[in-house]
Amino acid sequence: MSELHKFLFEGLPVRGMLVRLTESWQEVLRRRGSSRVTPPEVRALMGELAAAGVLMHANIKFDGALVIQAFGDGPVKLAVAEVQPDLSFRATATVIGEVPAGAHLEAMLNVHGKGRCAITLDPKDKKPGQQPYQGVVALHGDHKEPLQQLSQVLEHYMLQSEQLDTRLVLAANDQIAAGLLIQRLPVEGMANLGGSRRSSEELIGLSEGFNRVAHLAATLTREELLTLDAPTILRRLFWEETLRQFAPQQGEQGPRFVCNCSRERVGSMLRALGRDEVDGIVVEQGRVEIACDFCGRKYHFDPVDVGGLFVPPSDQMPGSQAIN
Repeated sequence: MSELHKFLFEGLPVRGMLVRLTESWQEVLRRRGSSRVTPPEVRALMGELAAAGVLMHANIKFDGALVIQAFGDGPVKLAVAEVQPDLSFRATATVIGEVPAGAHLEAMLNVHGKGRCAITLDPKDKKPGQQPYQGVVALHGDHKEPLQQLSQVLEHYMLQSEQLDTRLVLAANDQIAAGLLIQRLPVEGMANLGGSRRSSEELIGLSEGFNRVAHLAATLTREELLTLDAPTILRRLFWEETLRQFAPQQGEQGPRFVCNCSRERVGSMLRALGRDEVDGIVVEQGRVEIACDFCGRKYHFDPVDVGGLFVPPSDQMPGSQAIN
C-alpha cells in the first residue's frame, strides 16, 4: 500500500519524510497503456515527479494544488505531477522525439540549455484577482552546469525559495516511485550561533546536525530506496540517531492516484478553442474525442453536444419534466 512516513530527529533542527507509491503508481502507468508508448526513462521521471510532489505538499500547509512541471527543448516536451491537499496525485508526460537509452534530465529536457522546472501553488478557493504562486528554476546549477537529476533541481529550488537546506533522494521504476526528504527546520525569528544571531538564510550550510543527517541520507542507493520497506531504510540510515516517528499515512489519508478530470472541464476547454475550431473538427471527424492525458478517460462530443456547448443556457430547450 502506498504510504507516507514523517519523522523528526530528536535534539536536532531536522525533519524528514519518506514516501512509497506502489499500487497508486502502478495505476498511473496502467492508465497510460502499453509501456512501449512511454520510454522507461520518461516513466521513471514521472514517478520521481509524483514522489517529489507528495513530499513537497506534505511539507507545507497549503489548501490547494501543488504542481511540478519540467519542460524544455529536448524530446520530452513536458513532464508534470499534480498533488492535492489530501495527497491524491496524478502525473503525465508528453514525448515528441526519441529518448536516448539511459537518458537523464539534460538529454530529455535540457539539450540546448533551455530546460526549466516550475513549481506552482494553486489555491483551492481563490479570491477575486488572485493568481497562483509560481517559482521557476533552470535545469542547471550555480555555475551553469547541467543538472542530471530531478532531485538536484528541486533541492536548488527549495534552497532559493525557502532558504532551507534540503536533501532529496528520488527513484522510480514500473513497480514503485519513492522518495526521501531531509530538511533543516526553519528558524523562528533569529537563531544564536557562535555568539551571534543569524537569520534562517544565514544558517544555510552551517547546521552540523543537518549536514550529518544529509550525508547519511546521501548514502541511500536507488536500489535500496526501491526495494527496502520504510522501517528498514530508516534503521539502516539513522541507527545512531533518535527518531520521533509518526503514524504512517495510508489509504484515504495517504498518497493515492486520483484524476479530477470531468466532462464539464473538457467542455470548458472546447469553448476556449472557439466555435469555428471545434466545428471544423466535427466536420472532419464526425465528433470530437478528447482523452485525458492523466487517466486516459475519453470524452466524446457529437454535433448536438458541440452545439450545446456554444448555446447560452437561457436559449437552451428545457429538459423533460415527465415522470415515468
